[in-house]
Amino acid sequence: MKNVCFSYDEAEDNNPEQVLNNISLEVKKGEFLALLGHNGSGKSTLAKMFNGIFVPESGIVTVNGIDTKNEDTIFDVRKSVGLVLQNPDNQLVASIVEEDVAFGPENLGIPSAEIRTRVDAALKAVDMFEYAKHSPHKLSGGQKQRVAIAGIIAMEPECIVLDEPTAMLDPQGRSEVMNTIIKLNREKGITIILITHYMDEAVFADRVVVLDNGVVIDQGVPKEVFAKVEFLKTHSLDVPQATELAYKLSAAGMKIDAVPLNVEECVSCILKKLGAE
Repeated sequence: MKNVCFSYDEAEDNNPEQVLNNISLEVKKGEFLALLGHNGSGKSTLAKMFNGIFVPESGIVTVNGIDTKNEDTIFDVRKSVGLVLQNPDNQLVASIVEEDVAFGPENLGIPSAEIRTRVDAALKAVDMFEYAKHSPHKLSGGQKQRVAIAGIIAMEPECIVLDEPTAMLDPQGRSEVMNTIIKLNREKGITIILITHYMDEAVFADRVVVLDNGVVIDQGVPKEVFAKVEFLKTHSLDVPQATELAYKLSAAGMKIDAVPLNVEECVSCILKKLGAE
């Protein structure tokens, strides 16, 4: 993305609301990128930019060198970048799991034998192969979202954009989906762009980008970004629970210099501090 601007023109006063304001951002092949921001910061709009659902008013978005504004090549963009939305029920189109996963490849005109191979591989990748003959509407929320992800995987994209995929799930469902996302990135080499409100999910990313009012206000590795607790709070964002605890302990007099991102790191910091004292 280079100098991307976008606004919605449905405003009643004919004064379009600027949603993305001069954003420049590069996502590298194989990267796990977490995109953070409070409601209305422009995250979901940005997600739809990645595969050409929205195109910029000014600036340019390219995927593997292909301009998303070019309607003649938009098909190639969408083969490269798959989008998983918040509510899995909105992405389930068939009455049988394997038929649902096959829907995308069928629309790409893939031969039947190849579709069979892709569907089986996709379901195995998200640990849902044993549910191939089940009705997707009878599955749990986490299982439904994993089927939705399998449907994207079956189209063999290089990049998957996930727009708050765990927002409607319980803790077990969130854990199932996050394990799947991490596995796809680390084992399959698929580029992941994860939009999330859960800071404990963002810690698994290679890089965190923070958005506010359509502008990138910070980016870096998780430890760099989440070390700025006060800065994030002023932009209506939280930090991982372990980081928050260390921050509060420091404020109470137990100075912890490190930035723990998970329970294990937090325990280690506290024990180290107690041992030193």
